[in-house]
Amino acid sequence: MIAGRFNRFWTLVIILLVAIIFIGSITAWLRYSPEQPVEISLPRTQEWQGQVYIHGAVNNPGFYPLLPGDTVEELIQSAGGTTGSTNLSVLEFYIPTVGENQKAQKIDINRAEVWLLKALPGIGDTLAQRIVDYRQEHGPYRNISEITRVSGIGENIYRQIRDLITVSD
Repeated sequence: MIAGRFNRFWTLVIILLVAIIFIGSITAWLRYSPEQPVEISLPRTQEWQGQVYIHGAVNNPGFYPLLPGDTVEELIQSAGGTTGSTNLSVLEFYIPTVGENQKAQKIDINRAEVWLLKALPGIGDTLAQRIVDYRQEHGPYRNISEITRVSGIGENIYRQIRDLITVSD
């Protein structure tokens, strides 16, 4: 007798569960409306532009314009390409906070061409060519003060450019 009640109880529970699933399925099917298109909205990507500072194993380190659509390869090429001792498997990006002071761009006097050296204050066509000629004749500059050995560059011009130049290996 107890077994009969137990079986009847589970039979009623199963019938109730089947009814709930059936009614839920019909309700969901009636509410489904295939005429309404599904709209997917993706977050808008930010257009990056401004300047990027490229340094390390590139020929002309410094600030370069960053335009929408620029690739890393294009940025490296704008910095004069890479040097022989380049490891492109690791790149470092640094994004300053608002109001953070940025370093002034320095010109590497061991790699700079005449046109770039002319951008320094007090350096014109003649002095820029002398800097390149001295480098080719005596080898790379070991420190920035060595530029005073170039004919025409005295202490006055050196004071104007010493914070704007650098030397590399």
